[in-house]
Amino acid sequence: MNAIDKSLSTDITLGHLLDILATAPDAPLIFHYDGRPVKAGYHVTEVKAGQFSALDCGANFEAWSEIFVQLWDIDEDGRTHMPAGKFSAIIRKVSDHVQLEPSAKLTFEVSDGERPLALYCAAYPRLQDGSFLVTLDARPSTCKPRDRWLVAEKAKSSCCALSSSSSCCS
Repeated sequence: MNAIDKSLSTDITLGHLLDILATAPDAPLIFHYDGRPVKAGYHVTEVKAGQFSALDCGANFEAWSEIFVQLWDIDEDGRTHMPAGKFSAIIRKVSDHVQLEPSAKLTFEVSDGERPLALYCAAYPRLQDGSFLVTLDARPSTCKPRDRWLVAEKAKSSCCALSSSSSCCS
């Protein structure tokens, strides 16, 4: 069986996140979820790497790597938001013991210690007013065969698609 091409995914990878954060290691790293920023004392409590194999609802085999970063959203000891370099150092320390694939899909697990963990995917970090802002959006369920069909349909309707008879790209 052929594995599904996960490059269609819009998820940020661990490697891309670390590359961006390396451009300003002293900048505070502030995650936003559920319409608010994480508290300044947040902790990275766990980093997990997984290799997954699955059949989707269309009986298509797929395999992928995924890294889960768990954030505990607390305010403690009058801390400020973690610098990007410290976050990167935590990931490097984990990678000394656990194989972290830089091209792996990245999922954030967030809880304030009272509400259950919720899964989020990360938008690309943006440097704004001296801080890195990373928006975390709830990770929705989806139908992968439908998603692949939508990508194919969008490619067909593109003015520059190979099958297009449009002269917009001539």
